[in-house]
Amino acid sequence: MTDGVKADEGPGGGVGAGDGAAAGLSVAEVAERVRRGEVNDVPVRSSRSLREIVRANVFTRFNAIIGVLWLVMLAVAPFQDSLFGYVIVANTAIGVFQEWRAKRTLDSLAVISEAKPTVRRDGRSREVSASELVLGDLVEIGPGDKIPVDGEVAEAESLEIDESLLTGEADPVVKRPGDQVMSGSFVVAGGGAFTATKVGREAYAARLAEEASRFTLVSSELRSGISTILKYVTWAMVPTAIGLVISQLVVKENSFKDAVARTVGGIVPMVPEGLVLLTSVAFAIGVIRLGRKQCLVQELPAIEGLARVDTVCLDKTGTLTEGGMDVSRLTPLGHCDEKRAATVLGALGASDPRPNASLQAVIDAYPDTSGWQVEQAQPFSSARKYSGASFAGQGGWLLGAPDILLPAGHPALAETEELNRQGLRVLLLAKAREGAALDAPDAAEGADPAALVVLEQRLRPDAAETLKYFEEQHVAAKVISGDNAVAVGAVAAKLGLPGADSAVDARELPKDRAELASAIEEHTVFGRVTPQQKREMVAALQSRGHTVAMTGDGVNDVLALKDAEIGVSMGSGSEATRAVAQIVLLNNSFATLPSVVAEGRRVIGNITRVATLFLIKTVYSVLLAVLVVCSQVEYPFLPRHLTLLSTLTIGVPAFFLALAPNKERARPHFVRRVMRYAIPCGVVAGAATFVAYLIARAHYSGHGALDAETSVATLTLFLISLWVLAIVARPYTWWRVLLVAVMGLAFLLVLTVPWLQDFFALKLVGTTMPWTGVLIAVIASVVLEFVWRWAGRRFPSEPAAQTPARARRLARRGGATRADEEE
Repeated sequence: MTDGVKADEGPGGGVGAGDGAAAGLSVAEVAERVRRGEVNDVPVRSSRSLREIVRANVFTRFNAIIGVLWLVMLAVAPFQDSLFGYVIVANTAIGVFQEWRAKRTLDSLAVISEAKPTVRRDGRSREVSASELVLGDLVEIGPGDKIPVDGEVAEAESLEIDESLLTGEADPVVKRPGDQVMSGSFVVAGGGAFTATKVGREAYAARLAEEASRFTLVSSELRSGISTILKYVTWAMVPTAIGLVISQLVVKENSFKDAVARTVGGIVPMVPEGLVLLTSVAFAIGVIRLGRKQCLVQELPAIEGLARVDTVCLDKTGTLTEGGMDVSRLTPLGHCDEKRAATVLGALGASDPRPNASLQAVIDAYPDTSGWQVEQAQPFSSARKYSGASFAGQGGWLLGAPDILLPAGHPALAETEELNRQGLRVLLLAKAREGAALDAPDAAEGADPAALVVLEQRLRPDAAETLKYFEEQHVAAKVISGDNAVAVGAVAAKLGLPGADSAVDARELPKDRAELASAIEEHTVFGRVTPQQKREMVAALQSRGHTVAMTGDGVNDVLALKDAEIGVSMGSGSEATRAVAQIVLLNNSFATLPSVVAEGRRVIGNITRVATLFLIKTVYSVLLAVLVVCSQVEYPFLPRHLTLLSTLTIGVPAFFLALAPNKERARPHFVRRVMRYAIPCGVVAGAATFVAYLIARAHYSGHGALDAETSVATLTLFLISLWVLAIVARPYTWWRVLLVAVMGLAFLLVLTVPWLQDFFALKLVGTTMPWTGVLIAVIASVVLEFVWRWAGRRFPSEPAAQTPARARRLARRGGATRADEEE
């Protein structure tokens, strides 16, 4: 790296030419820039601040409604009727606390995974935090490094930078001294250094990077679905609440305080405020659980996205295999002997300051003893599939894929093919033709083969078990690699992946997207895939309705990671892959993925389950209010009654159900899936409760027994709601049965303990009406069973995309999966 920057003074002063630029800034110059504030001080945050968390959880539309009603109740009614307000305060506090815990987990993991750029100061290279970069710093870069600040290239050796994340241009850009580099781009080949010209918030991508690193709630079907539901609820609630206010305050001749209490009692249960809170808590707990497994979730919706994944694309190197490799043997070809080949390999290894895993294995096996002088170096590029260097008096040499460097039909290709079938990786050492420029597109043409370098890859011990998990969960695994297809297939076969014996060379794949999608669905293993093809393959799968997760750790995976619904990067991967991935496996363990997928399914599946409980309450509350207005009678409940019902049949059970294991892959159309049950079941519950209330009013007519009428209505609604809980809790396990039983016993306790009877104003008078309420509840529960089953058949969930491969798997298993049957 001998090229310098311009001779004039660099930004901020003190960046000189020639040797000054090569040495970088001095400690004194760095201190001066820090004093002037010329530091890369953009805050890197992986989550919202505590203030933002509190504001987001406290200042909500429904908290405002509940808060006003709470203040009203505190002024006009007994303490018992304002319990709903304390419940909201407690729930909100829990939500803030859980999200704060999640924030701490995210922040600590983000520090662990933060990449540190290498700067040259006082002539020495050292790693510093990105926030410690100053204006004028000389930053060294190599393959996989993300450009942390804007700058001007000072040194370049075959430097290629991908700016697709900023400009949308997929082709790498060759950079030479004097060219500009932008923060947010990354190095795909070569190396060099650049002088920082813009740092902090002045950098091109600084604001974008800051926004991308924040806690985010976007791109979530679950959250957008809940927002849609809340919008519908608001439209239904406002006119109903106005009618209820007029009915209770004007039409009826009750005392003012009692009328206000019953009005509030009708409005409060219409608000499904706990649904939003529970969703936040479930997401936050998911982050904490994954954090304990060294999994950094950079965007919370990724947890939900994982629940919807039906196809996972795996890069072989670093995912199915460990990063390290070993040279198992060296086979000379032509006129080259083994000693000569070892000498050349040692020189090639020494020519690359940032070797990849393959070249590192060569360096370990063949240390450089040649003393050759490098004239030109060409680092490995996933697009070219080879690297090379030319040496004074020794000519140019190339090291790369045999099927790229050798002409078709060459005898060495047959040997390579056989080695690939054994799961071995093979590189070809070749002498470049005389006068060939190594960076020219045709540099490999006419190369003279010298030796085959056979590498043995280390399989991850947990890879086979992880692939088996995906197969059991009906998630299609596709191995997409830049290596030889036969070699990739051999590795996949060792891990027991179905279809590994029919690996496809990506160079033979069709260009048409529809045909490409069919080929990818039909096959499992693909080799010789270029970075652009990886991106096209992800897009083809998405065009067929698949939800795709992409794993990878190299620069060649970045574009595909960015386009997939969920990008998963290894913690040891390049900075560029970690920057674009939604999930980073800090322990580099592929075996963590099943836990991540399971956590996503748990969150989305359980929220879908408990959302039904919340919205059934909203539906029957709106219906009861409408019936009360039309009938011109007192509203049957006080706030304390509905607080009791909500706590026992929704609040407490929902918390446990939301945290339970759930392995079913999430299905689309959250709103439709929830409302198909909530509306008919809510109508049945509301109508049955109102019938029981009217019968009780007729039975107790003339006795002024409003408390008795309310008690019968409360008993009826509780029993119906308890049966809804029993339905939602299916399939039963011992703890689910215990949960339902404990809620029933708690209500029975309220009915039998005198001071609890007084506290909740519940007193069953006589035996006729209480048993009548029980009978109505039993009839309603039977109707609920039929309604629940009818809704499941009448409005079935749309299944995940049915691919030919999935159809064959289902046929082998005898039809529908367990999840399909339960649906």
